[in-house]
Parts: sequence; structure tokens; C-alpha cells
Amino acid sequence: MQGLFVQNVLVMRHGDRIDDSEPLWALQAARPWDPPLAKDGEIRAWATGRRLRPRNLGFRLHRVLVSPFLRCLQTAAAVVSALCAKCEEEASLMAQETGAGVPIDRSAVKVSIEYGLSEVMSSRAINVDRVPQDGKWFPDISELESFLPAGTVDHSSERMCHQTLPPWEEELGKARMRYKKVITAIADKYPNENILLITHGEGVGTSIASFMVGYEAWEVDFCAFSHLQRKIHFTDSTGLCAEPFKVLDEEVGQNGIQIYSVQEEMSSA
Repeated sequence: MQGLFVQNVLVMRHGDRIDDSEPLWALQAARPWDPPLAKDGEIRAWATGRRLRPRNLGFRLHRVLVSPFLRCLQTAAAVVSALCAKCEEEASLMAQETGAGVPIDRSAVKVSIEYGLSEVMSSRAINVDRVPQDGKWFPDISELESFLPAGTVDHSSERMCHQTLPPWEEELGKARMRYKKVITAIADKYPNENILLITHGEGVGTSIASFMVGYEAWEVDFCAFSHLQRKIHFTDSTGLCAEPFKVLDEEVGQNGIQIYSVQEEMSSA
């Protein structure tokens, strides 16, 4: 194989979570550390998925990898349904508030769960009174996969970079290193594919700080996403050579992320 491929990686936050709109939800929840989406989150995720369809985005997404937290799985389900929706007229799809009842092309994208995209595993990020003492944060992966649209799940071997969750009370710096490592590892694993990663706010922020030198994210909206891009050169002799990722900074504000210059912050301090 020879040639050039421009690889696009989108790193997206999940939709609106129920405990933001219903603060008392966690008091009666069996799994307070794992809130689902609120109704507004489902609507926002579906709307974002419509934005990511090829005719709107300008390129096709081949693969979706998602954090095992319920709000991320539900976000992925809505986004994938929108990405794969079969419709004769795009306008009819845009009129849908959710993906309920919309037929999809189940072969359009491959979807899988990636533990390395999980929330920062500490009380700083998961601020609830109860966490699992036995270390079992989630059901088995087959049950987690049931939240994703049937027929879209990638069951190939070695699909995950991280097979287990980070240890509890993970340091923020280590979490950011994890996100950067996982984003790069997934992109390297699928060098001829465009990829959507559905994760948490800190993961999106890390994608900015890691690949846009001198900048940090100070606010990441629900369903906001960064757009990373790099050129990959394929040759018969050496295989491939990947250029460094860059953040398409002209899209950052449009996509729901607010950033600031670290240098300017230090100068004004």
C-alpha cells in the first residue's frame, strides 16, 4: 500500500447527565457513581450524531470507541444511530428529535468499549458517598455492549488498549497521561481509519493540552468535541510514517470547548 491518508480523530464528551438536572438522583440510585443521561442528554447526543454524518462533517467516521460509563454508552448509542441512519432525505432525519424508530445501516461503523477512556477514577471526579468496595464498577462487558446498537459492536480480539480500569484515587496527572496515551494508541492501531472517541470532559481537555501546545481547555460542554488531524504516509518499504497530531483550532469554539493560552495566563498572574 502506498499513498497519503489524512486521519481524523474526534474526542467527544458525553451528553447531559441526570444528576446535573436531578441532584437527589444519587441518593436512591443502586449505582450512584454511574449516572445515565438526562432526556436533554439523549436529544443533544442525537443532534451531535447528525452533525457528524459524512455530508456534514466532510469525511466518514469508520470507528467509535467509548468509555464504559453508562452516560458514555448511551451517548454512543444515540450518536451511532444518527451516524448510521438510513433515510432517503436528509431533511427528514434533521426533523427527528431522537433516533427512536430510525432504521440504521449496522455495517457503517464499528463500535467497541475502551476502559482507557474512563472517567478520572478519583473522588475529585466521582463525587458520591458510595463507590463499589469490591472493585466491580460495571457489569460484564457483554452487558455493557447491550447498550450499543445491535450489530455495530466489534467483537474482534484485542480490541481494547486497556483491559481494566485504573486504580481508585487515580492522580489527575496520571489520568491525563492515560488519556493522551490511549488517544495515540487507538489512532496508531487503526491508521487508515477516522475515529470518534466518546469519553469525559477531562479526556477532551487533555486532547487539547496534549496536541495544541501552550493551550488548555477551561470549559468543555456536554457533547463538545475536539478535532485532531494528522497525515499518514504509507510506503511499501517502511510501512507508514505518521506526522504529529494537530488540533484544528478554528473549530474549537464552534464545537463547545473554551480554551486559554497558558503563556498569557502566566503573564497576567
